[in-house]
Amino acid sequence: MPAKGKHRRPKSPRFARSIAVAGTGGAALALPLLGATGAHAATPAATVAQKAGKAVTAAPVAAKKVAGTKTYRVKTGDYLSKIADQQSVRGGWKKLYSDNRSAIGGDPALIHPGLKLTIGAKAGSAGTTRSSAPAAKTESAPAPQAAAKSSSGYTLPVAGGSIGTSYKVAGSMWSSGYHTGVDFVVPTGTTIKSIAAGTVVSAGWGGAYGNQVVIQHADGKYSQYAHMSALSVSAGQTVTPGQQIGLSGATGNVTGPHLHFEIRTTPNYGSDVDPVAYLRSHGVAVG
Repeated sequence: MPAKGKHRRPKSPRFARSIAVAGTGGAALALPLLGATGAHAATPAATVAQKAGKAVTAAPVAAKKVAGTKTYRVKTGDYLSKIADQQSVRGGWKKLYSDNRSAIGGDPALIHPGLKLTIGAKAGSAGTTRSSAPAAKTESAPAPQAAAKSSSGYTLPVAGGSIGTSYKVAGSMWSSGYHTGVDFVVPTGTTIKSIAAGTVVSAGWGGAYGNQVVIQHADGKYSQYAHMSALSVSAGQTVTPGQQIGLSGATGNVTGPHLHFEIRTTPNYGSDVDPVAYLRSHGVAVG
């Protein structure tokens, strides 16, 4: 569900600063990247004033660069999980998004080439005070939704999602030469549900699939749920029909948020069967 600039020697006693601004939709982050240079403890005028017994107001101290931070410019084909992996961000894409939320906006899947992200420290913490800006609301995961199950105990993996790319659509963008599943177009944060009772075979990072979950069902088939923004289950766990297993997202190799859903004869890539036909054979209306 992977700036260059020129500097010139500052004239004393002025302070040189380089400001990196990142934002979309009018939001901006001002991050001091270079501290003061050439500052003096006191000017000759201040020395005279001290001898005369007059009060001296100290010159303001320039903001210093926050240690360990850097700015990353988003390139075509980038997505948060890819950038976090390449830049070795502790906490992964969630930390990267949290630190740059005011620049990215409300949807972590929507980043555009040229956007500047702060790596290594929370954006806005490097000497910039924005007390007048509204605080970002903490978003909690939506509560598990009741699933509309068929008489066979099967259900759709998401509620209210339209089908985007269908099964077996041909294209060079897929390593197999065709689309191995079906895409349900839903916004990031939509509840993903197990289509039936089963046992979680794997839950974690799946390369181009991003965060994924694979579940084995009683009939020997396996369901796969990919590009998720969050996982709610772990390997070895048993699940019930319609149980929440995570949230949709845009991790891995994607162009936007959606759920990639597959039915397989084994837990591995390349053993796919028609997922829509499978659901319909178990009494689930699709599309």
